[in-house]
Amino acid sequence: MNKMQKGFTLIELMIVVAIIGILAAIAMPQYQQYQRRAAFSDVISQTGAFKTGVEDCMQHNNGSPATCAGGANGQGWAVPPDIAVAQGRLVTLTTAAGVITATANATGGLNSETIILTPTSVSSAVTWAVTGTCTTVTPRIC
Repeated sequence: MNKMQKGFTLIELMIVVAIIGILAAIAMPQYQQYQRRAAFSDVISQTGAFKTGVEDCMQHNNGSPATCAGGANGQGWAVPPDIAVAQGRLVTLTTAAGVITATANATGGLNSETIILTPTSVSSAVTWAVTGTCTTVTPRIC
């Protein structure tokens, strides 16, 4: 009598294991990069109120960011005070002459990266130049 074989051969199982290994080798670095970018996005989001304050300050000062520092305020505008005590993923966030500098802590795959936002007033609109160590890591996280 003929007996029917059921199951997978050793070769078939080895091929499946190899495919899973290749997929894991590709997916893990991508996932780690995704985690780093997600962690740094928290730092970037905390600069929002400071950007708004500097933009208002510049509009009231004819486009000059010279007096737009952390904690400064005037008629109709205010820049939030600098953050010197670590909060969440943020170590420090300072504003001097309109330039906002935020430093992340060394958790969640971050290595104390910084983002520096420099304002420029063009035709009563403020544009932001992004520099800092977050732009030099490969791949970029900001």
